Amino acid sequence: MTVTLLHSLPALRVARLTPQAWSLASAAPVPPLGGLGYGPLIDGADTVRGRVLSAAGPMVDAWSSAGPLTQGQTGRVRWRHNGHWLYGAIELDEAVEGKDLATLSRQAYADIFGTLKHTGCSHLQRLWNYLPGINADGGGLERYRQFNAGRQIAFLDAGYAAFEGAPAACAIGTRGGPFCVRFLAGTAPPVPVENPRQVSAYHYPSTYGPRAPTFSRAALVPVHTGQVALLISGTASIVGHASVHAGDVQAQTQETINNLQAVIAAAHERCSARFDLARLECIVYVRHADHAPLIRAVFEAAVGADSPAARSAVYLEADICRADLLVEIEAHGIAEGEVRA
Repeated sequence: MTVTLLHSLPALRVARLTPQAWSLASAAPVPPLGGLGYGPLIDGADTVRGRVLSAAGPMVDAWSSAGPLTQGQTGRVRWRHNGHWLYGAIELDEAVEGKDLATLSRQAYADIFGTLKHTGCSHLQRLWNYLPGINADGGGLERYRQFNAGRQIAFLDAGYAAFEGAPAACAIGTRGGPFCVRFLAGTAPPVPVENPRQVSAYHYPSTYGPRAPTFSRAALVPVHTGQVALLISGTASIVGHASVHAGDVQAQTQETINNLQAVIAAAHERCSARFDLARLECIVYVRHADHAPLIRAVFEAAVGADSPAARSAVYLEADICRADLLVEIEAHGIAEGEVRA
């Protein structure tokens, strides 16, 4: 059985824009729902803190749909939606709040779930989490593990799927700034995709923390009649549940690409759309800036140096969710086809 949409559903679109193009789009009669900016502060975009290591410089992933748009705030979440698609963002400054990261993540996600209920866009499609000092000690527990604990409890509090059926997501470490969450939501549920090479993150053993991460490896989202988006979560050099190739950035990059290809193959089993890594838009998170040329060489050898993926890829200096991981890649794209239930 395939999942189809009404022709009246406005399409969800995503475009990677220069800051100048983003400025023009933001001034249009119907601006984007929201934008994730990479690099220095970009007016009107939710900037991901980190040094851009790619030659093209700062970029914005602009998520758009048809108007009219409504915008507002629920708790700390700023949001904009058109009744079908929603983009939201929240920032919490730990120094100001005076709370640990587990408490703040639970609070942030409670506000996110409140937003879904308030707007009627009740299904999370994709989340981006940005944590300062992600690998640092948070008072006896690594900060990423603190975040995972608060996030999972918030999902359970709200009655949302914290295990099978969890949305696609990433958690990236920043070198400063507030704890931030950005998210896409809609009126229909996504179809989660797992990687057969990896243990599902929500089934990780307790050696990775008191509560497992709450995300699926990817999501398939019908974004218009006959069009499907593939939203791939942050992907790294993990086989089963273990990090592999410690200290070898080239091998880690290749293993990450192997995992991306495995996720794409798994997605093809759930939809008629065909996706190609060489045509997806990627963000490559690089722990050590001097590794960027090595990572780029492996990536471009896999996708082709002149491929759309190679030309549009953004390389950003950032920390990864495990201290032994040196690179992480996330990706998204839209193709013609339908999702099979």
